[in-house]
Amino acid sequence: TLALGQGVRRLHVSAAFNAKAKVSMSRFEPSNFVNYEKLNENVNIVRKRLNRPLTLSEKIVYGHLDDPVGQDIARGRTYLRLRPDRVAMQDATAQMAMLQFISSGLPQVAVPSTIHCDHLIEAQIGGAKDLARAKDINAEVYNFLASAGAKYGVGFWKPGSGIIHQIILENYAYPGVLLIGTDSHTPNGGGLGSICIGVGGADAVDVMAGIPWELKCPNVIGVKLTGKLSGWTSPKDVILKVAGILTVKGGTGAIVEYHGPGVDSISCTGLREGGLLTYRPLWVLGMATICNMGAEIGATTSVFPYNHRMKTYLEKTGRGDIAALADDYADLLVPDVGCEYDSMVEINLDELKPHINGPFTPDLAHPMADIGATAVKNGWPLEVKVGLIGSCTNSSYEDMGRSASVAKQALDKGLKCKAAFTITPGSEQIRATIERDGYSKILGDVGGMVLANACGPCIGQWDRRDVKKGEKNTIVTSYNRNFTARNDANPATHAFVASPEIVTALAIAGTLDFNPEVDYLTAANGEKFKLKPPSADELPKLDFDPGQDTYQHPPAEGGSKLRVDVSPTSTRLQLLEPFDKWAGGDLEDLQILIKVKGKCTTDHISAAGPWLKFRGHLDNISNNMLIGAVNIENDGVNKIKNQLTGDYGGVPDVARHYKANGLSWVVVGDDNYGEGSSREHAALEPRHLGGRCIIVKSFARIHETNLKKQGMLPLTFQNPADYDKIRPDDKISIKGLATFAPGKPLSTVVKHSDGTKDEFQLNHTFNETQIEWFQAGSALNRMKELQ
Repeated sequence: TLALGQGVRRLHVSAAFNAKAKVSMSRFEPSNFVNYEKLNENVNIVRKRLNRPLTLSEKIVYGHLDDPVGQDIARGRTYLRLRPDRVAMQDATAQMAMLQFISSGLPQVAVPSTIHCDHLIEAQIGGAKDLARAKDINAEVYNFLASAGAKYGVGFWKPGSGIIHQIILENYAYPGVLLIGTDSHTPNGGGLGSICIGVGGADAVDVMAGIPWELKCPNVIGVKLTGKLSGWTSPKDVILKVAGILTVKGGTGAIVEYHGPGVDSISCTGLREGGLLTYRPLWVLGMATICNMGAEIGATTSVFPYNHRMKTYLEKTGRGDIAALADDYADLLVPDVGCEYDSMVEINLDELKPHINGPFTPDLAHPMADIGATAVKNGWPLEVKVGLIGSCTNSSYEDMGRSASVAKQALDKGLKCKAAFTITPGSEQIRATIERDGYSKILGDVGGMVLANACGPCIGQWDRRDVKKGEKNTIVTSYNRNFTARNDANPATHAFVASPEIVTALAIAGTLDFNPEVDYLTAANGEKFKLKPPSADELPKLDFDPGQDTYQHPPAEGGSKLRVDVSPTSTRLQLLEPFDKWAGGDLEDLQILIKVKGKCTTDHISAAGPWLKFRGHLDNISNNMLIGAVNIENDGVNKIKNQLTGDYGGVPDVARHYKANGLSWVVVGDDNYGEGSSREHAALEPRHLGGRCIIVKSFARIHETNLKKQGMLPLTFQNPADYDKIRPDDKISIKGLATFAPGKPLSTVVKHSDGTKDEFQLNHTFNETQIEWFQAGSALNRMKELQ
């Protein structure tokens, strides 16, 4: 399949490029520079070696190879050793990342790195009061992160600054950069032509330590966009449609690369069927929305090619010098003519209709025209209890403007929201600007409550009180995920995902079966009226209002004299102890802890919400291990049989009992095990509580890597049907570890309680370096061995 590339020329670097002034990567790091020259040099080496045109994602990824001359490159097969440009960490995952970095004994980070305080602020009564409460409750954690950042040279964005991905887009992402972030929605930066990849904290530690970072060479899925967005259809609908096509695991091991004339469709008006139709351009923030939710199809990341809209956004956010340099290297920042994709999806934006996805999974896609009938058929509640807009997926200036456009029409007719309605600005800059430009007042007047600049309900930080736990109800959000109980800890909440403007319309109508394209509302005076398709500027006519200064620079003189203290009696923070090394033999008679039935996301393995406060304390956070997973033995949650006592107990309790009695254990799971968040706690907790191995039909990419980093054995059934041979009370032995080697399956002996046994093969994806992690007990142990 060929990429579109009309007008794209092969770049010929002239002496003029070499003479250009250096351009800083960000205003916060004036001595770190954009290095397109090196990127271009590496790309030319690889292109010549492979003797074929390259996709954009290949250019950026291969352009960051540690050894472009000698690296073995084969999509979907080899492991690449890469040199990312920078690291970003949100506060919930930064705690464990910084604790691991402290354990490494290194004095300073080797690449520009930042910490962003966005995950620990609970939505309760409104932005300012919720923020003040969070600062008080989380003071110990914030002080630890601020002091660790200062000591080790990491920039610190204080609570209230905004959501990590919006901050990255406004300050750190740029075309061609390779950034890793300790959050699964790091791919948001792909909307600005960046390769931004979500990882666990141990991966971040590698990069901060100056060690080449490993990534399995991604396949590349092309998504060709044609036509133009119009009416109520938004960029969110592009990714909702793609999710419906590819499903939650269809992007695993691949980068999704958007291209085609639809990417560059321009804003214009035209006539269709006698009526005026306004076309909507695909702006940078819309492209970021699409890339953000690529995480929901398991993609390594997603990316758009450099274009004039990215240039405009860079200029508007104070980075005109980067835009000018990107213009000079524009041919480096788009796919080569004739490049090939491993598979292709085509979407005609002219035909795309507004979508809504859910409940309980983000790939269950419905056109808005169908959702009412589908809900009735399935018994889903039609009444919308709450509409929630914002989150890292849809909290831009344009998103807020389009929602305000819908809200203003309702207000003009004397209406307010029938449902409760919340608004989460993506950053302090967005909050200040929408307040200055009147959007906040409109959204407030229609019945909305503006929350803090933080993740909030999107990650379960929501003190919801309008329904009781277990009460069946419907909410609609502009978020990215809608797993069971994710937003409000209520497993009976049916959460649906849509664009901010659709969410706003549904909050006004108060019912899921309202389709704003065709349905009418009743004004206060009894008049019937239809909402017009919303419109708003992508960027403010005036400059952005930066709001309050919320950034803490690392000290210029370095942090060698600073201390980072962790109290031994703290319930929030705990210094890490090294995991034990591999003993040198096979793993014999591992007890099955739980055989998991069906979907098991990182939310099931290590829940967020109220548990976020323990993200820096491994022993305390381990009390949530697998409490959301369904036990195939009894269809129960957090109810498993302790094979030593015969009693039933919670999963963490039984695991602790096994560990105390010297009994190692294994988890057996289904397909796409560990999908969702990048949280490495889902790997650290099983290791801490005595787990040795996770055996499943297939893994999500980040979770599989996280397990390897912590010295666990993530294995997959060579024959998926072997899952059915395992019984909840079995004991499992893993054979062949003495000759553990890349590409060589391990074998297992499964002993049943009736005296019979089964034997079969288990596959793995370990390379030689990762086998060394296992043998050392963890990647961090191996790093210290090599120092």
